[in-house]
Amino acid sequence: MGFSQEDESEKPEAAWENPVLVIVRGIKYNESYKMLTGGICMGSYLNPGNFSFRGSLRSKIYVDKSKLIAKTNEVLCTEQKYICVSRPRRFGKSMAANMLAAYYARSENTEELFQNLVISKDVSYKENLNQYDVIKINMQEFLSMAGTMEDMLGMLKNYLISDFAETYPEVRFRDEKNLIQVMKDVFSYTRCPFVILIDEWDCLFREYKQDKEAQKKYLDFLRVWLKDKDYVAMAYMTGILPIKKYGSHSALNMFTEYSMTDPGDFAEYFGFTEQEVLELCEKYEMSFEEAKIWYDGYQLVVHRKEKDECYSMYSPKSVVEAMLRHKFGTYWNQTETYEALKIYIQMDMDGLKDSVIRMLASESVSINIGTFSNDMTTFATKDDVLTLLVHLGYLTYSVIDRTVRIPNKEVAQEYVNAISTMNWYGVMESLEASRKLLEELWAMDEDAVAAGIEKAHEEISILQYNDENSLSCTINLAFYFAREYYTIVREMPAGKGYADICMIPRKEHLDKPAVVIELKWDKSTVGALEQIKEKNYGSALKEYQGKLLLVGINYNRKTKKHECAIEVMEK
Repeated sequence: MGFSQEDESEKPEAAWENPVLVIVRGIKYNESYKMLTGGICMGSYLNPGNFSFRGSLRSKIYVDKSKLIAKTNEVLCTEQKYICVSRPRRFGKSMAANMLAAYYARSENTEELFQNLVISKDVSYKENLNQYDVIKINMQEFLSMAGTMEDMLGMLKNYLISDFAETYPEVRFRDEKNLIQVMKDVFSYTRCPFVILIDEWDCLFREYKQDKEAQKKYLDFLRVWLKDKDYVAMAYMTGILPIKKYGSHSALNMFTEYSMTDPGDFAEYFGFTEQEVLELCEKYEMSFEEAKIWYDGYQLVVHRKEKDECYSMYSPKSVVEAMLRHKFGTYWNQTETYEALKIYIQMDMDGLKDSVIRMLASESVSINIGTFSNDMTTFATKDDVLTLLVHLGYLTYSVIDRTVRIPNKEVAQEYVNAISTMNWYGVMESLEASRKLLEELWAMDEDAVAAGIEKAHEEISILQYNDENSLSCTINLAFYFAREYYTIVREMPAGKGYADICMIPRKEHLDKPAVVIELKWDKSTVGALEQIKEKNYGSALKEYQGKLLLVGINYNRKTKKHECAIEVMEK
């Protein structure tokens, strides 16, 4: 899967500079893209060619995701031939569809494109290479051209029928205005079933959010076109949203879904794995530690018979841009403003604001994803909103403990951007004050640190403040800016117990002191410091050599005041 601009150091072969003149197996054809593999033509949507995938292969950064083909080969012409993959934008869905089109289409021989990829070693590779008629369509393209759902489907049918008529002029169509009958007639003539690739399948649900009738008609069209049809070898759809539910069932219930909440065996094929990012960082001499902080965080679990496997997935668009620009920053969200996120987090749902604040403080929030209707308007509870944010890429879902959290620094910045334009003034003021609070911690100004935490508590008073967990949330939000310098770990195993909060300087900031914070509720800061020493919490930072700040923070419920004590030791 390629994620970059073309590499200017590699010029295309002469045959590809003139797309009308193509060389296949040493033979020239100059008949408007006509290829000889049984005289099959390339159309706009029927066997559209491999230009897009060839461009991915030529990119400066190309990460081989061709093992996906082995998975799709397994379901060809079976009851499991219906696949729907939903992932956030810019996670490689369209590139995967381009790869599948280049592999399956029988209009030309594409062995040269795959011979150096991992799929070429698979037992199913030769058997299915260039063996199918491929239909590849982008629903967003049709919706943009047509404007309405009815016009979109009418245009889609007409354009596909035109491709069939041009490619198979010898076939007698029983009803040349009926797409399903035309495909039945072609299949009856060729005995070659279709691989149908539908990209941006859910665009209607994203752009016509309130038009339930149009959505139902669209789903009914897809069901009638695809379900129980012998001419379908595989129907493969990609989008951001899972398939819409209506009542107790879906109109497309024949599809197996692979989503952000249940990725199945498809987890590793969309987004970059940790190993892939590590190799890119080594090649481009970039800090893997920083890449992890900026772009990691999407934890996708695959259930295996022996043992569940967890993939730590990175935003591919962002990783590629960071490598090529040699600078970490926010790239994934450049194609959409924070306004999209703002719409959802400011909804009047009980507990939603509290959950967002907790996640900004690096906490995880429990949710029930089962009530989500797979659309962008039907929200019964805050859990439905949070589940949508998982599918949009603004949160990551842990299937193990059924919680959500903000995945990484890049996405966290989107929340800060959105909140800065909302009336969550207390939260924003707390975040802005966190820079000054960190400097006061470094200066070991106990009174100033206590006052800063006190102010953060007052400003985010929406939080239920009744135990050490809520105190910990306040501390994490109050020290939000510390993430610029530290890896912050809560409940870190150390010595004879768990350190409440450890702030570990990253490699680029080893001049900053490490910090161990012990929290107390109605006790004493002196006792907190003694516990750090007695239980040897400093051992959690055994790899770190330098100044270590021991910090005890206590909340006194009677006085409703925070107290702070700080000591320094050298490691």
